[in-house]
Amino acid sequence: MADHQPFPPGARRVARPAAVSPCPSCGDLAGRGYPTCRFCAELVDQYWLLDWQELLAAEQLAEGGAGERELAELVLADQVGRHPWTCTDWAMTLVSCSQCGEEPGTGPVDCVRCAMADGLRWSWDHGGHPTSITAGEHALRVARAALRAPHRRREPVVLGWRLLMPFLLVGELPTVGQVRRVRAAVLAGAYAELAACTSHGDLTGYPELPWRRPERPPRAEHQARPPRDRAADALPDPVEPAADPV
Repeated sequence: MADHQPFPPGARRVARPAAVSPCPSCGDLAGRGYPTCRFCAELVDQYWLLDWQELLAAEQLAEGGAGERELAELVLADQVGRHPWTCTDWAMTLVSCSQCGEEPGTGPVDCVRCAMADGLRWSWDHGGHPTSITAGEHALRVARAALRAPHRRREPVVLGWRLLMPFLLVGELPTVGQVRRVRAAVLAGAYAELAACTSHGDLTGYPELPWRRPERPPRAEHQARPPRDRAADALPDPVEPAADPV
């Protein structure tokens, strides 16, 4: 295989869009329909695909040819940091998990090999940060992985990345606190309102929603009881009506 510099960067062969825009196919912000919307899928995957095509050319292999799958297997078996992280991810789409038969990292939640494949890929990020993979590129990678296997993560996490994906594509980077705020709003049932936000600032600055609880009747002020006779201690106290359930 062709020699590469240690931890070669990825997803830098395509210029980022200047601003978010509606998808002409699904109507949502472009990228948010990934991976089911074809236009959104091509928009997101182009950052991965161009790096993979460069590797194919270096190995003198044709896309879709007999050697492409073999190359994918070699990339996944190679040492971490030899190929761009985008090539590692793309190689995972070309092979099957030996346990469940799905794309590695996207199988059932009880598939051990998928869990191992999904966990192993992130070792690249630890070794390549911050020069070979920026925080924004890492967030884009995490978002794509979550949307490719939504059943393997909690729904607020998946929907949070879906909401953020169009803005990650243009280079916006939310803080950890902003990501948590978006997920909390999703959990509170505000996905539709969040999806209507057309700017990164509006989405990540969405007002925090109070966690509403059923109102309970006000409690009466506590009044100290007068001392009782010792003889009365043997008698049960009067039974008070139970409070309304919360």
